[in-house]
Amino acid sequence: MATYDLPERPRRNRRTDAVRRLVREHQVTPADLIWPLFVIDGHDRCEPIGSMPGQARLTRDLLVAAARRAHDLGVPAVALFPALPDDLKDPVGTESTNPDGLLQRTVRDLKDAVPELCVITDVALDPYSSDGHDGIVRDGEIINDETLDVLGEMAVAQAEAGADIVAPSDMMDGRVGAIRAALDAAGHSNTGILAYSVKYASAFYGPFREALDSAPRAGDKKTYQMDPANVDEAMREVRLDVAEGADIVMVKPGLPYLDVVRAVKDAVDVPVAVYNVSGEYAMVKAAAANGWLDEELVMAECLLAFKRAGADMILTYAAVEVAERMQ
Repeated sequence: MATYDLPERPRRNRRTDAVRRLVREHQVTPADLIWPLFVIDGHDRCEPIGSMPGQARLTRDLLVAAARRAHDLGVPAVALFPALPDDLKDPVGTESTNPDGLLQRTVRDLKDAVPELCVITDVALDPYSSDGHDGIVRDGEIINDETLDVLGEMAVAQAEAGADIVAPSDMMDGRVGAIRAALDAAGHSNTGILAYSVKYASAFYGPFREALDSAPRAGDKKTYQMDPANVDEAMREVRLDVAEGADIVMVKPGLPYLDVVRAVKDAVDVPVAVYNVSGEYAMVKAAAANGWLDEELVMAECLLAFKRAGADMILTYAAVEVAERMQ
């Protein structure tokens, strides 16, 4: 059999597991992960989310225990989303600024129990709105500037409860600047802003909306969330958010938008987050349950893809199970 005089043999760097690990360009660790959690009122209640196997709405006591477990596994941050009953919702999201509201009480519990944990809070009206939209609705239109006032008050209430980072997910124009100004005026200049800068009007959010019962009661979110066809528009959004004071910018969803993650990473000098959203998570779980793929390997490959595309941090519902496997 012939032996060829090849000047390069790339397979030499793939010959053994030890060599492959030495030359590996990207890796995911628990420190890269943020775990989204859904909180409900009450005590010792766990409500499994049907479309998101392994995930549940948790009361504050159970959520604190879960967050402590995540922290012990090396996951540095959680992102909180409150699931409220309809009787606490109204057209202007009044409950969102209640200092004793569910989200604010949960933040205080977490900071008391696990002070080293980074607590990230969602800033948007949809969990609190009887209309199910991220902004105030009037005559079928999402009112941008009036919404900004509420978002600023909401962010201040969250910061005063102890949130380390507030995360506006609403996609209103100018909301990062309005929130930064409100936080600074209230003495919270050290509270960070993780902006959902590139949030597409995606079909991948279905399980999340089930978890929070936050689907729009009428219409859709296409007048404020981005058209999935656009990338140049994404660059405009991130530049505006950074100029307005965003400390971290995010692309959501993740897997169908890896090109956008890379483009954003190349365009800005702040950290870039990506959201491995509910639909992406649910697809992997469903395929694995049917025996069509290896859940552990596929989930690891998805997270690695985010890192390779340029993400500095990943919001993923798989954070704890992945961290457990890495142990």
